Amino acid sequence: MKGIILAAGRGERLGSLTKNQPKCFTKIQGKPLIQWQLQALQSTGISDIAVVTGFRSDCFSYDLTYFFNDQWAVSNMVTSLLTASAWLEKETCIVSYSDIVYSADVVQSLQATSGDVVISYDPNWLELWQLRFEHPLDDAETFRTRHGRLLEIGAQPESINNVEGQYMGLLRITPAGWRQMTDCLATLPVRTQQQLDLTGLLSRMVMQGVNIRTVPITDRWFEVDTVRDLACYEALGRDEFPNFN
Repeated sequence: MKGIILAAGRGERLGSLTKNQPKCFTKIQGKPLIQWQLQALQSTGISDIAVVTGFRSDCFSYDLTYFFNDQWAVSNMVTSLLTASAWLEKETCIVSYSDIVYSADVVQSLQATSGDVVISYDPNWLELWQLRFEHPLDDAETFRTRHGRLLEIGAQPESINNVEGQYMGLLRITPAGWRQMTDCLATLPVRTQQQLDLTGLLSRMVMQGVNIRTVPITDRWFEVDTVRDLACYEALGRDEFPNFN
């Protein structure tokens, strides 16, 4: 099993912190985000890891495989993922956003769950969203699952009752699952494909009847979008974060 980290974006909401470096080099508890992700993946035995770069790709010096999204400034996550097709067509891959912190246990849960497209989600999302946002529902998205199968994702919720969890930006894709994804993309105009994020693609796949499996997590995880996020996380104790020792 291989790992792919999607790190093409700049992260403009972080302001001056990402003026001269990609978002994934932003530090939490003294460690760059990408280092947290590499440790989580490597701790589960994943040694073949690729990074999809874009903005300031020259900043990366890790001994890894690299794919380059030359459309990073005008595209979204799906375009970045497409640049790694050479891996996804042949190998099962754990795919990670580059702005999240998570434990090795979450990766292991994805590895152990059957299915061609498997996503992790946080059923206790509200605690984290209340920490990050004054009005949690303003940023939350609908998420419904039944018996481990995704039913709905990505819409604006009318109430907390529409949100059974939050998708983390961490998933496992087999070659068969990648074919399902690209088959779905083939039905869309190129411009739509370019602007599509992974949540949007997953939602379209669900509507087409694709079986997307879901794995609830119990560990704490963190997503970084804003300076406020960083301030909230820095106020937490180090023991709130994954330990890879």
